Amino acid sequence: MLAFHAEERRRAMLTYVVDLYAPDLARFPDAVSLSEARFDQTGYYALGRRNREGGFHERQLDFFGGLRWRFEEHLPADRRRIDRIALFRSTKGLKLQADHRFDIEEYNTYSCPWHHNLTATITSFRVAKALAQNPGSRAEIRDFNWRNSVPFRWNAQQLMDLGLMEPGQWF
Repeated sequence: MLAFHAEERRRAMLTYVVDLYAPDLARFPDAVSLSEARFDQTGYYALGRRNREGGFHERQLDFFGGLRWRFEEHLPADRRRIDRIALFRSTKGLKLQADHRFDIEEYNTYSCPWHHNLTATITSFRVAKALAQNPGSRAEIRDFNWRNSVPFRWNAQQLMDLGLMEPGQWF
């Protein structure tokens, strides 16, 4: 997969961090359950990424969703995005900025100009754990379940069916 991505002259691959959570905080107070993991099947969206001049970056979007969207009042604004460039080829002088973007703009794009590229997903209980244990949110959050919570099946097809992973134009 990475060889294919490199052949397409891409040095970085967009990934999304999908928030997993336990179905019952009374049974799983740390919000983690590998056997009963759940996640949000809807509520994901993207906004154009603004540049310094007030316009938009080409082929760059800010992605949101999951627990970071539903419980945004408990997260600082700069921690709500779910997009990350998690797979990349390093190059001399490349710098990762505080907002999880790179200083080379092309690294922050979701596709190349000529077609769609592969994307990947990272699933994590990190946000659920933090919301369940942090003093500022634990007293206000009784449960993470809502009408769009679904069991996580631990397979890529489920994420592709929901549009959270893109197999690219040719893969």
